[in-house]
Amino acid sequence: MNETARARPVIEVRGLRKEYPLGDEKVVALKRIDLTVRRGEICCIFGTSGSGKSTLLNLLAGMEKPTRGEVRIGGVPVSRLSEEELAAFRQRHLGFVFQSYNLLPGLTATENVAMPLMFRGVPKAQREQAARAMLRRVGLAHRLDHYPGQMSGGQQQRAGIARAFLARPDVVFADEPTGNLDSHTTVEVMEMICAFSRDLHQTIVLVSHDPEMAAYADRIVTLIDGEIVSDEPTDRRTLP
Repeated sequence: MNETARARPVIEVRGLRKEYPLGDEKVVALKRIDLTVRRGEICCIFGTSGSGKSTLLNLLAGMEKPTRGEVRIGGVPVSRLSEEELAAFRQRHLGFVFQSYNLLPGLTATENVAMPLMFRGVPKAQREQAARAMLRRVGLAHRLDHYPGQMSGGQQQRAGIARAFLARPDVVFADEPTGNLDSHTTVEVMEMICAFSRDLHQTIVLVSHDPEMAAYADRIVTLIDGEIVSDEPTDRRTLP
């Protein structure tokens, strides 16, 4: 990817505000957020509990509507789409890595990973072939037909990463992706996510309360009380 394409914004946020009703009062979760994320960038949204980072993630991914302001992904005004349009947009353009893995217990690793391609209408044989290739890439060649209950937490998260990147979405949202993992597995999982970002020029929005995550990001955006208090580039870890 040339530098012009890499510099092109894939996420644009302008004047974003989110309020929640609480009786006769309003709780302001986000005050005014302006943010741009470039294509191929790993952006870490950092903050403690109550800072507004999870709310921001939900608004970026179209899982909640803003009180004011706008979110655009690839030029599409996500915050204006209907629920039906949002569901279709997420299936085609977004990937997710969750803290709780979110694998379906009744499906094998291959079937779980293949789901994004199922939503796109890819024939079963083709999507499962692609899923198996991704599982081998994340070190799960011996777990292709295993169910989530037969896999460790780290293995389930690897499968979740394979699923998120399988269809090469415009943006992958990683919500506290290592929150349930030990320190050794955390390093493995984060280096895997970074490798996909580098190799596929993938845009990643990483939400975390752990300052160690900054070592894996191109920039870290810090939230306090619903406001961005810093937005700084980092010395992203060089991977082999």
